Amino acid sequence: MDAADERLRRWRLVLGGGAADGTGLGLDGVDAQMDAALAAVYDRGGPEDGAPGGREGGLGASAPRVARWLGDIRTYFPSTVVQVMQKDAIERLNLTRLLLEPEMLEAVEPDVHLVGTLLALNKVMPDQARESARALVRKVVTELERKLAQKTRAAVSGALDRSARTHRPKRVADVDWDRTIRANLKNYLPERNTVVPSRLVGYARRQRSVQREVVLCIDQSGSMAASVVYSSVFGAVLASMRALKTSLVVFDTAVVDLTDRLHDPVELLFGTQLGGGTDINRAIAYGQGLITRPANSIFILISDLYEGGVREEMLRRVAAMTQAGVQVIVLLALSDEGAPFYDHENAAALAAMGVPAFACTPDAFPDLMAAAIERRDITQWAERHTTL
Repeated sequence: MDAADERLRRWRLVLGGGAADGTGLGLDGVDAQMDAALAAVYDRGGPEDGAPGGREGGLGASAPRVARWLGDIRTYFPSTVVQVMQKDAIERLNLTRLLLEPEMLEAVEPDVHLVGTLLALNKVMPDQARESARALVRKVVTELERKLAQKTRAAVSGALDRSARTHRPKRVADVDWDRTIRANLKNYLPERNTVVPSRLVGYARRQRSVQREVVLCIDQSGSMAASVVYSSVFGAVLASMRALKTSLVVFDTAVVDLTDRLHDPVELLFGTQLGGGTDINRAIAYGQGLITRPANSIFILISDLYEGGVREEMLRRVAAMTQAGVQVIVLLALSDEGAPFYDHENAAALAAMGVPAFACTPDAFPDLMAAAIERRDITQWAERHTTL
């Protein structure tokens, strides 16, 4: 097949056939099966809509039929495309209830969005589907930990070491030569082409005690599903580091402290309850009470900032924390979903206090934690690493 024919074939698959597609190309074999799989979700011009010659779309309400379709798309498309098609099928064809069937759960391609959907259905999930759902969630969480844990530990450990400065390093290996040279440039001797250091800057010996308190405060409203998944994984990784005291709370109109589940992110996720209202002020008040050393604490609020509680009190609490020395960071999303919807007025009010609100991808989060530990300017960091 030459390049022109291949382009025509691809356009035919995109446009979906019928008199309106303009290609005049018929499909057979694997192409026809791919076309049928696409039509099941994306066709809106089938006979049921009165369009003659159109394809019959839709998956109906049959769990076996949906399971077969899931098997088909995994055969014909790469996993990244499969995940998009699954998400679209759930949303466009209202297949949410069918996800409670074990047969369905065994056929789907696991991904973060599917985990979010299952967590939202957690309270209505029948017992026969619960173990399948838990196995699927664990598979996704294990893969996320594999990708994110090493980078996070390396970034945070390095930042903790760098933040522990001393002017009396005990060993040559502890001297930070870059900072030492910059600190002694006034002692440069041109005739010798060298710098004579009058003071050294180095790293202190690694401390075994807790150096930072980290509080993750996570909005569990339905729109934050992917952020809840990623936050739980990161929370478990941070909690495994002895130099950090990590707490994690989730909230809607109530606040639930899930710190005791940080050893198992799957159990943590099943302790969340996606959906419901939002009382950010109440959540911040609880999180504020967990902080014992403000000057060595990082408070991360992950929320779209649509406040259902007392807005003015929320802002006052954030201001009080920052004035006490807490490093406050607001993430409008912690996901790969692109620009989120959020309350621009509340974001602007926080920015006016020196607390920037921005979206962060999972890949960038370890570096964000390092920047926070080192007390770097988070506004500048966000400008370099985000689009918001």
